[in-house]
Amino acid sequence: MSVRIDGEKSGQVPERSAVRRILRGPRPEVVPALIAGACTIVGLLDIAAGVFPRFRHSRMHRMVEVLPGSLGPFAAALSLSVGILLLLLAHGLRRRKRRAWRAAVLLLPAGAVSEFVYRHSAIGVLISVALLVPLLIHRDEFAALPDPRSRWRALANFILMSAGSLGLGLVIVSVHPHRMVGDPSLSDRIEHVLYGLFGFEGPVDYTGNASWTVGFSLGALGLLTAITTIYLAFRPEHPAARLTEEDETQLRALLQKHGARDSLGHFALRRDKAVVFSPSGKAAVTYRVVSGVMLASGDPIGDVEAWPGAIERFMDEAKAHSWTPAVMGCSETGGEVWTRETGLDALELGDEAVVDVADFSLSGRAMRNVRQMVKRIERAGYETRVRRIRDLGEGELDRIRRAAEDWRGTDTERGFSMALGRIGDTADGDCLIATAHNADGEAGPYGDLKAVLHFVPWGKDGASLDLMRRDRSADPGMNELLIVAALQAAPKLGIEHVSLNFAMFRSALARGEKIGAGPVLRAWRGLLVFLSRWFQIESLYKFNAKFQPRWEPRFVVYAHSRDLPRIGFAAMQAEGFVNLALPRLLRRSAPAPRPCAHSVAERGVHTASRPA
Repeated sequence: MSVRIDGEKSGQVPERSAVRRILRGPRPEVVPALIAGACTIVGLLDIAAGVFPRFRHSRMHRMVEVLPGSLGPFAAALSLSVGILLLLLAHGLRRRKRRAWRAAVLLLPAGAVSEFVYRHSAIGVLISVALLVPLLIHRDEFAALPDPRSRWRALANFILMSAGSLGLGLVIVSVHPHRMVGDPSLSDRIEHVLYGLFGFEGPVDYTGNASWTVGFSLGALGLLTAITTIYLAFRPEHPAARLTEEDETQLRALLQKHGARDSLGHFALRRDKAVVFSPSGKAAVTYRVVSGVMLASGDPIGDVEAWPGAIERFMDEAKAHSWTPAVMGCSETGGEVWTRETGLDALELGDEAVVDVADFSLSGRAMRNVRQMVKRIERAGYETRVRRIRDLGEGELDRIRRAAEDWRGTDTERGFSMALGRIGDTADGDCLIATAHNADGEAGPYGDLKAVLHFVPWGKDGASLDLMRRDRSADPGMNELLIVAALQAAPKLGIEHVSLNFAMFRSALARGEKIGAGPVLRAWRGLLVFLSRWFQIESLYKFNAKFQPRWEPRFVVYAHSRDLPRIGFAAMQAEGFVNLALPRLLRRSAPAPRPCAHSVAERGVHTASRPA
């Protein structure tokens, strides 16, 4: 099928040359990478020049060092500071950040001056100038806009800079053995570093001018730590973009027309995502920026013929900020469009379990375990209810929200690509809620409620599992009970297919345990089983397989193979498996969730997620 560019007249299918595709897709940024590498080298040379007094021998150096009022100690501190700042800026230069370029252009001349004044090194000056010249020539390459940021990075900077300053300070204190008075212990040297970082004289003493050089260098490290931390703490925040009410309304209109294409479509309505629309507004891509990765999930929303326009806007946004583009969990059709329009690559990530309601039955040998578990729980006095959100009262909804929050089991909310992040919003009235109750058991803080399953719409005749939560004191098998109840109630609710959990690397697990599997496949399966001790890999696959689903492959789309570790780490952050935020006691209170435009009363919304 030919796919036209959004905005072209219907019937006109433009030619897509390889050259245009390459220009549109992310290309290796050779010049910024080379300059960033050179910046790292120059930074290390500046640090070495500031730390080691005999980094380069010269008669002029020995003469100037003994002159009263010499600039040597000041220049050593300047060289050290410039070197550290250049190392910090190298990452920003590699990502083509404009502010990193401006800072480097100011610092390199300062580094050249310190090289000449302290070490009288013409080579050091030439190295700094040699890096400054290409920076000025290729200034147009460094035009990327700032990333979303928050003030928690100030604490991270303080911890890392303090640790680095302590380690580097010990080196500075110890590189003057011939001028050191006595033989101070390690504790004395650490104490001297700590005093020096705050600008005070410590217990270690030196002969000659070395004491001044060490003192100024330690003071420079302390001042650099303080300045960078203060800057990060008081600079204006650039929070990550959020869905506006207008964006959400437009996305809901697209889902109303085209929501049946992708079971993950409704998760695009998470309010901690941003969105880009195609020029005509007929398609959209939602995303979140995590650690410099522009992470989309699922397929684009809307008319498939308008997907290229939305994808192009997505890639333009990634290029403008120098973000690494990636897509998690897109379908085979979505992967084909993404790779064709951008030149990106795709890799199978796992499979989604989809149950066709008409084919589901508890009879048969394959369903024996599920059937026995459900009957045992029902005999224990449990009953189930499956309803639309709009059919629940506010009091019951509030009780379900609080129970889901309390039963989460982790401090960090998990879920991104397959989680809506809220329960019971008025605009989500079509969502399904399945609850398990035990009136015969002991009543808890949430009455007889013992387990909750939440489903989001998948078009007009489907549902996609969002979260599973249960009371830890309830009998095992609550999730199986509620899934069976939801599947049995689905025909009355007009639902024909239900998407369950996503099973990562499902095909490798399935093929690796079969007879005839090769040693490589068996080893890969063994690694996945080992990792399942910390991540729900094998357990989710086996749980899904109980319901005899059909498996739909899902893919990750990426630019370069070298980006996969970074994308994987960003995805783990987005899903909540890795948390780099401040401790709860140090966080500022989060703003209240934005009520939907269609809400008549503001509600406290607790985030939730399907296990992933």
